[in-house]
Amino acid sequence: MAGCAAPETTTAEAPPPATAPESPSPSSDEPAPDPPVEVADPATVSIPAIDVHATLVDLGLEDDGAMEVPDFGLAGWYIEGPRPGEDGPAVVAAHVDSKEGPDVFYRLGELEPGDEVTVTDLEGAEHTFTVERTEQHDKNELPVDDIWSATDSPTLRLITCGGEFDRSIGHYDDNIIVWATAA
Repeated sequence: MAGCAAPETTTAEAPPPATAPESPSPSSDEPAPDPPVEVADPATVSIPAIDVHATLVDLGLEDDGAMEVPDFGLAGWYIEGPRPGEDGPAVVAAHVDSKEGPDVFYRLGELEPGDEVTVTDLEGAEHTFTVERTEQHDKNELPVDDIWSATDSPTLRLITCGGEFDRSIGHYDDNIIVWATAA
């Protein structure tokens, strides 16, 4: 997410979602896999450790291929990836701040292993994740493959801007990424 503090020009290049590995052919010796769990679209994200409770909006891609960013005061879920609660890496993004002050993910970098993140879907089901780690990366050196790599269980990536704010271009130099797994 480039330029979290300038919404009118704020875009980030979003890599294509990772594709799931090919499933092996079923054999008579192996039980059939369970069908995928049906999960509704996400509605809110709550992170008690940093006092976050925000509405989630759908984020797609801009015409230039960059991931859309949510309006200030909202968080967004990248709709081209899994829903939170489905197998794979669901991605939720929000701004760190604006000219008016702190925004939804202002304290995201404070999350520590063991902190909980709950995404509630439109049907009221709660999907709880446990933070594994929090990292800060230069925007030009994001671990894109790790962010979007397929997983065989529900995982969550929370992303915002961080590092130094470059006033000459109106963007932060880094991104903060929180990695979480289903609790």
